[in-house]
Amino acid sequence: MREYLLSILVAALVAYLLTPVVRSFAVWIGAQAVPRERDVHVIPTPRLGGLAMFGGMVAALVVATGLPEMRKVLADGDINVTRALLLSGGLLVLIGIADDKWEVDALTKFAGQVAAAGIFIMQGIQIYAIPLPTGESLTLPPAYGVPLTVLIVVATINAVNFIDGLDGLAAGVVGIAALALFTYAYLLSRSYGLTTLTAATLIAAILFGMCLGFLPHNFSPAKIFMGDTGSMLIGLLLSASTIMLTGQFDPAILANGLFPFFVPILLVPAVAAIPFIDMLLAVWRRTNQGRSPFAPDKQHLHHRLLQLGHSTRRAVLIMYCWVGLLASGLVGLAKFDAAWITVGITLLVAVVGVLLMLKPRRRDPAIPPGDDRVPKRPTMHV
Repeated sequence: MREYLLSILVAALVAYLLTPVVRSFAVWIGAQAVPRERDVHVIPTPRLGGLAMFGGMVAALVVATGLPEMRKVLADGDINVTRALLLSGGLLVLIGIADDKWEVDALTKFAGQVAAAGIFIMQGIQIYAIPLPTGESLTLPPAYGVPLTVLIVVATINAVNFIDGLDGLAAGVVGIAALALFTYAYLLSRSYGLTTLTAATLIAAILFGMCLGFLPHNFSPAKIFMGDTGSMLIGLLLSASTIMLTGQFDPAILANGLFPFFVPILLVPAVAAIPFIDMLLAVWRRTNQGRSPFAPDKQHLHHRLLQLGHSTRRAVLIMYCWVGLLASGLVGLAKFDAAWITVGITLLVAVVGVLLMLKPRRRDPAIPPGDDRVPKRPTMHV
């Protein structure tokens, strides 16, 4: 555990210290997000925050390779995790910098994401097996494993990019997902007497540290955005941990059946479920109105939360709670035998959460929705 805590600390500290430097650099080169009608922020905000997160990742990997036991894990067998993350992460960071400054077209970004997945595959990070109802694993030949790996990488990157709509939302959601993956891998390894030092667990720990260090600068009101530089990078690391954890545990030794085997694959859709549902509702809403499904509007979930009187911070915290609830529920189902207790507690907390979320909040009419200022108390005149 000490190796993981050190990696988390280094990633968080370096990302935190680098972010102000990157912010000044973004202002200098003009990489700023100009407010649009549907945006929540009202002033130009620097991008490129992912560059600081990349620095945190590099620093944590350097420290990890200096630890004797972790060095063996990172260069274990045919998988070179350090090289895979540096090459693929560096590629996406370069594309992200260009996009945050000049706005790269979607096809170019998609090609870069596929290329990053290709680097993963060349370095040995790939889906090699899936579980069967019999408790055995089905080995996947490259003709099936390679496209499935590319699909997971590209889908995860774009899911994170879609989440990045409010100050601190993407960093917090991915940080919660990374912490859930880390907890899942560490607890299951200890429960079944397996080694707790694995590359997949280390990636989840570093990802959590990166998000933790960047979040103070990105939480509402954000001083800097991560931009595509950051959203593609943390999506890449989330996919790497997911792919490597899938297949790490033998289904034959898991007491809770096949469910724990699927947790890494289920976790990413779970944490992105609410934004994805929001996206599907937006497409349905716009097409019913005879508009393009890509036409922007101000009826997304976070807009509705703001209209209910929630501040931007509170709206983000509500989404944190939902993601944390889903993630902890999946980890609980994988770890504990009494599944009905886990499901019951999760549903109870969910019902309470819905009631609190939908309860309108009174706000000062002079303060626009989403503004985090606290209304002043009226002055009494004698």
